[in-house]
Amino acid sequence: MPEKTAPTIRPFSPADEHRWRALFRAYREFYELPESEEVVSRVWGWLMDPRHECEALVAEVDGEVVGFAHLRRFSSPYDGTTGLFLDDLFTDPAARGRGVGRALIGRLTEMAAAEGRSVVQWETAADNFQAQALYDTLATRTSWVTYEAEPAPPAPRRPPSPTG
Repeated sequence: MPEKTAPTIRPFSPADEHRWRALFRAYREFYELPESEEVVSRVWGWLMDPRHECEALVAEVDGEVVGFAHLRRFSSPYDGTTGLFLDDLFTDPAARGRGVGRALIGRLTEMAAAEGRSVVQWETAADNFQAQALYDTLATRTSWVTYEAEPAPPAPRRPPSPTG
């Protein structure tokens, strides 16, 4: 049986656009997000802007990009440290089981160590059991629960009463 080629992890580049777009669309489909070329193009723009906080790594196997990791740095007032946050991780379904996710997360932990950061953090969907099986071998599952609130305009101000 032929030996599987180990993934190569490298920084994202403009030459990755076509393949990244295909993988990012598949990622959005996996999470049942609406199709949106506007979002795909906006994120591409972020990744191409060296001033934007979002960055990406890609995984290659036999010269083909088969996965990506989107990341950003963050500060944690909670414990006075800084870390890397893994926003998105995706592997082409045809390349799963070849160590792509493990290699991408491994590279992130190496980056965090080289930069003197305290942690690499990420979250996944509660029903993404396949990903959790990998993550449980690489990191500690926390007890934190994530919440999201919709932005809301400030409440209207009442004019001061004439009696003060």
